[in-house]
Amino acid sequence: MKNTIGIIITSIIVITLSVLGFVLGGINLSKTQTNTLIILLIICASSMAYCFIIGELVHNNSQMDKLWSILPIAYTWVICAMGGFKIRLLIFAIIVTIWGFRLTFNFARKGAYKLKFWQGEEDYRWAILRKNKYFSKRFIWALFDLLFISIYQNLLVLAICLPALAVMDSNQAFNGFDALAIGLSLTFILLEFVADEQQWKFHQKKKELLADGKKLEDIEAPYNKGFNTTGIWARAKHPNYLGEQGVWMSLYIFTIGAGVTVYGIFNWTIFAPLFLIFLFLGSSQLGEAITNSKYPEYKYYRATVSKYFPLKKYNYEKAKAKLDK
Repeated sequence: MKNTIGIIITSIIVITLSVLGFVLGGINLSKTQTNTLIILLIICASSMAYCFIIGELVHNNSQMDKLWSILPIAYTWVICAMGGFKIRLLIFAIIVTIWGFRLTFNFARKGAYKLKFWQGEEDYRWAILRKNKYFSKRFIWALFDLLFISIYQNLLVLAICLPALAVMDSNQAFNGFDALAIGLSLTFILLEFVADEQQWKFHQKKKELLADGKKLEDIEAPYNKGFNTTGIWARAKHPNYLGEQGVWMSLYIFTIGAGVTVYGIFNWTIFAPLFLIFLFLGSSQLGEAITNSKYPEYKYYRATVSKYFPLKKYNYEKAKAKLDK
């Protein structure tokens, strides 16, 4: 019930702020911005077609997952070039490139990329989702692949780069808001890096301990839990998701520094980082449900540890006593 209320409140806030962004900010694009947007839309449409056609042909629905960290780099450098490499655009593109390299590296070491780009490890969640009764029919899954994986996610990835488009024509001097955008975005990238490293090392060690044919319950703690409760993960279930959302919310601050907002914060591109919140709400719910079905202790961790913000440290005894009373 508490989780449902939280989702409802979050949804109301996201939708309200997004609507205000369009209503108050308006969409007034210059010729340069319009021409740039056309180029971005062509790239986006090409990616949609690729993800759907190749995903269906090779039965690997991680095509968009592989492009998720690459496309924003392309989008922001196109914007930067079309905008004359202004300092604000240049910094925006560099930060996105740092973000993209980190995420691409993390996905690559999981086996996602091959020389034949359409091959590689598929995200395990797609295989599990395909077995769901609602997606058991091939036509239904293909429709989901087209509308959500290929179209919606591609549009979202393009959208989160649009704050860069919004600041293209600005001649506002570099200021404190720009510095804040840089500081916050790099901090969130660092958070993602640390969280991913802790998760990677935990699961690599767990695999090493299980390599001799041992059962999960026979290996040493904390690896015998099956899921990570060390480092940042002891205080938050999805610190990497917090970092991801934080990066793009921070980059939106460049629109404030560029002076293209009204009433302090409203520009039509605000909807993009906000709608990213919806994606991670769904993704976190799916991931938690899968982990909960695999590991008995996870229900205690899930019920007592913060979703995103690293708060109170997980304690199994206290969590069990609280949940089982």
